[in-house]
Amino acid sequence: MSLGPLAAVLVGWVLMALAMLVLWQVQRRRSDASFVDAAWAAGLGLLALLYIGVLPGGGGRRLLVTLLAVLWSGRLALHLLKDRVIGKEEDGRYREMRRQWGARAQAEFFWYFQAQALAAALFSVPFVVAMANGRPFPGAWDAAGVAVWLAAVGGEWLADAQLARFRADPRNRGRTCRAGLWSWSRHPNYFFEWLHWWSYVLLAAGGPWWWLTLLGPAAMLYLLFRVTGIPKNEARALETRGDDYRDYQRRTSAFIPLPPRRPRRDG
Repeated sequence: MSLGPLAAVLVGWVLMALAMLVLWQVQRRRSDASFVDAAWAAGLGLLALLYIGVLPGGGGRRLLVTLLAVLWSGRLALHLLKDRVIGKEEDGRYREMRRQWGARAQAEFFWYFQAQALAAALFSVPFVVAMANGRPFPGAWDAAGVAVWLAAVGGEWLADAQLARFRADPRNRGRTCRAGLWSWSRHPNYFFEWLHWWSYVLLAAGGPWWWLTLLGPAAMLYLLFRVTGIPKNEARALETRGDDYRDYQRRTSAFIPLPPRRPRRDG
């Protein structure tokens, strides 16, 4: 079966919507929605595999985009499962949502899960556009895209590992991680996740509709700063770590890794 780019994305959306319907039912039985983040990440890798199977044509760039998307998706999904799901209570974000929604929580979670399906379809658009790029392969833009991907995924892996090592030490309970990349950015994992989406912009450069790949970094930046990322995480950090986190905010860049600021000296 061969589909055009738009039809492929629409089919991907339908499949993700059905998958999220099943997962919503699982959430209903368990009263735990933490796994939806890992499911979203894994779903994007599966969409990349779908697209390479149904889009017409072939070529090295199509294989490269699929490989990069699947590797990114698998690493992130496994990390989220280990960090937030396996052997853990429901993530604090979802407990708070459940508390705020009260009796209508299940109806609200239904639409929340469906929003994840729509988001997955939209975030998969850069994969389709990069796969459809017909310029000669490989080229300088492809090398640049791979370099950005390696830096981004490697940086996110390192940030996750540094935070996990810090949290594993009982002496750090109630303290803020300032190890490695976390001394340069309050959210280095978010920064590198955002940077990752630029790799598909580079892989699509010179091809038709390449500007649609900007949807990836633009949407991710909006989500991180306005929806589920930085504001909610920092609000919880201030509640649990108080002055320690306020000092961290004063000294450390919110997003882009930068050298830590020195404390001000009065007089």
